Amino acid sequence: MTDIEKTAGEQGTPPAGHEAIRAIPVRHYGRYVTAVVAIAILVAIVYAFGQGKINWHAVPQYFFDHRILTGVSKTLLLTVLSMLIGIVGGVVLAVMRLSKNPVTSGIAWFYIWFFRGTPVLVQLFLWFNLGLVFEYINLMPLYKDYWSNFMTPLLTALLGLGLNEAAYMAEICRAGLLAVDEGQTEAAHALGMSHGKTLRRVVIPQAMRVIVPPTGNEVINMLKTTSLVAAVQYPELFRYAQDIGQNSGAPVEMYFLAAAWYLIMTSVLSVGQYYIERYYARGSSRT
Repeated sequence: MTDIEKTAGEQGTPPAGHEAIRAIPVRHYGRYVTAVVAIAILVAIVYAFGQGKINWHAVPQYFFDHRILTGVSKTLLLTVLSMLIGIVGGVVLAVMRLSKNPVTSGIAWFYIWFFRGTPVLVQLFLWFNLGLVFEYINLMPLYKDYWSNFMTPLLTALLGLGLNEAAYMAEICRAGLLAVDEGQTEAAHALGMSHGKTLRRVVIPQAMRVIVPPTGNEVINMLKTTSLVAAVQYPELFRYAQDIGQNSGAPVEMYFLAAAWYLIMTSVLSVGQYYIERYYARGSSRT
């Protein structure tokens, strides 16, 4: 009899004389209340915008205007070039920061301290107005001209955004390099690999798993930060939207249009970031 009861219990059938246990799911009333409140707030916001004095028809009217599309292309170009400057500069600064040479490490520390400690908009204006300090740019036989002619709005934007980004990328790269176990470097050196080759072949590939996620965030942040270069007369998406708004009499509507384009571009970049992160997380990702 005991064996029969034991077998029945193992197969999921309650033994004789015992009632089956009924599992009652826990009711999460807080979720329902939160959902109702969130929907109510969303409806109130949509209603408020719908009753506002905003000409919503102007948004689709100018959404694919050639000036807006030109601004989108220039925004993407500026983002790519600035991030290239930032990533290359960040890697160099990270290696300098980790150097045992106190002079090299000190220079990298000062660079990071200065560019992280001052706003991007201030740096843009400083680059744009350095003609008060350097009247000429003189590269001997290669190039010579007035600073005002040399420092174009595009060059100002690239220097202001790219050099500032290098300071942040330096700390991201340094964190990634420090995340690699020191035994990896020691093993590479034991095999006769030089310091540079060890960085390229062993350390940096493993550090990418740590570097890529925050770098993706920096790319998205850079895309939005490009709107600041409108202050130094570089025509990108926000600048074109401002010009169209002033000429058409619908400035606020053009701000919503620019916001919609930024949301589209950042959403596409977020999808790309997801797949890149998954690629570098191979062999270490959690299931």
